[in-house]
Amino acid sequence: MKDKKFTLIDENGVKTTYSVLFTFENEKTGKNYIAYTDNSRDKDGNIQIYASIYNPNDSTAKLEEIKTEEEWKVIDTIIKTLQDELKKGSEA
Repeated sequence: MKDKKFTLIDENGVKTTYSVLFTFENEKTGKNYIAYTDNSRDKDGNIQIYASIYNPNDSTAKLEEIKTEEEWKVIDTIIKTLQDELKKGSEA
């Protein structure tokens, strides 16, 4: 996947550039999701990953908050699967 980036401006006018990790459509919810990072780290040293609902056909790139635990579980499962695959690949 080629390096896809986008910039968001927060409520304080601060611009942050994010890298897209993956996108997918959930057939059950009918929504599209995007996972992304600014490569910052949390207090434990892990790279921060964010996720939102988005419309791939909307050029304004408005991101919506994910509100249900079920949606977060799907995203978390995908992230963990990708992390496991990356670990296996680096061990080979």
